[in-house]
Amino acid sequence: MTNSKLIHKTHRPIFPHLSLADGTLETLKWLALILMTGDHINRYLFDGTLPLLFELGRLALPVFVVVLAYNLSRPGAFERGAYERTMKRLAIAGVVASVPFIALNTALDTGWLPLNVLFSLLVLTATLYLIERGELAAAGVVFLIGGNLVEYRWFGLALGVATWCYCRQPSLPTAAVALTACAGLWLINGNGWALAAVPLILGATRVRLPLPRLRWIFYAYYPVHLTAIGVFQIAMGRI
Repeated sequence: MTNSKLIHKTHRPIFPHLSLADGTLETLKWLALILMTGDHINRYLFDGTLPLLFELGRLALPVFVVVLAYNLSRPGAFERGAYERTMKRLAIAGVVASVPFIALNTALDTGWLPLNVLFSLLVLTATLYLIERGELAAAGVVFLIGGNLVEYRWFGLALGVATWCYCRQPSLPTAAVALTACAGLWLINGNGWALAAVPLILGATRVRLPLPRLRWIFYAYYPVHLTAIGVFQIAMGRI
């Protein structure tokens, strides 16, 4: 009896798998959408004068990245064509969202680069897709070039790649890279609020929420909410 317990304890994994229920994942995605919307309202309508909305908005990107990486790391995702479908949807929504995104940023004199966050997720998905295919050199090129063009640069991409690797095979190196990349977002954000996403996501592993998955809402919501903010800018005489 004692030997059996000792063996079981010895083989217990040091780093547990990241386990998130489908409804909980959807809840995290909706929370990130809300935080992102508040951040954009603050930026484009209130000139960034509402600090709390800006700070809470820093959680959105890490949550989006972790949810995407988690879904793509599922067994059989590659064989089911999940990567190709995700890239197609992100590309279409990203192009559509570029119209209001560029208009809003032009009004702020910030230019059209970096590309909007949907392209960040697209570059991440393409990088992971090439890694799955064993085309590591091509994945590295996409990572390096893409990171120079998208929001949150290479830190956001590194967080996604490390999270994906951890979900497939938990280890200290992948956990350390993910945490370091998340902390590195301070260089983009000017603060460390992105790290607040870590306890949020870890806490989410403890609950099971029954929210149904709405596949196309995320892709449609992003360009629609930017367009709505642009309309409000016009109504306020800011454009």
